[in-house]
Amino acid sequence: MADVERLTALIEPEAAALGFDLVRVKMIPSEAGDGGQALQIMAEDPATGQLVIEQCAALSRRVSDAIDTAEEQGETLIPGAYHLEVSSPGIDRPLTRAKDFADWAGHEAKISLVEKVDGNRNLRGNLVGIEGDIVTIADNRAGEVSFALEQIHSAKLVLTDELIAATQPLDTAGAEDILEDQEEKADD
Repeated sequence: MADVERLTALIEPEAAALGFDLVRVKMIPSEAGDGGQALQIMAEDPATGQLVIEQCAALSRRVSDAIDTAEEQGETLIPGAYHLEVSSPGIDRPLTRAKDFADWAGHEAKISLVEKVDGNRNLRGNLVGIEGDIVTIADNRAGEVSFALEQIHSAKLVLTDELIAATQPLDTAGAEDILEDQEEKADD
C-alpha cells in the first residue's frame, strides 16, 4: 500500500515550486481495468483555480523526477505498477483543505462522514463554512449539521448554475492546436 502522506510530502514542494496549490493526492484503481493503480494528483494555480495542459505536464514531470530520485535512494513509495494522473480539480471539485470549506461557503456540497453525526453520515446542502476545524453544512433534510474536518471521508461541490456563475471560465488557449494535431494525424 502506498504511503499517501509521504507522497504528499514529496509532491507538495514540487507543486509549490511551480506556484501551484496542491488540492489532493490519492491512490485510486486504474481506469484501464488491469488491476493496476493510479497516483492521482489535483492541483490549481491560485490565480485561476485551475491548471491548463502545459501546467499539468510541468507538474507531472517534476513529480516523476522526485519519485524516481526517492526510489533511487532506496525508498519504495508505491509498490507495484502505477501510472500518474495530474489534473485540475474541475468545477465540481473535491473539498479537501480547510480553505476549500471557507472559499466555497454558500455553494451546494455533498459530504460523506466517517461516522454518523446527529444520525447522519451523508449530507447534501449549502455549505455554511468552517470555523477553526469545525465544518457546518445546511443539510437539505437535517438542517445545520456541524462536525470536525477530520470526520470527513469525502466532500465535493455539486454542479449548480450558481457554481458555474461563480467559477472562472476554463482557459481553452491551445485547444485549437490540439484539435488540429489530432485532425492531421487522422488524415495521414
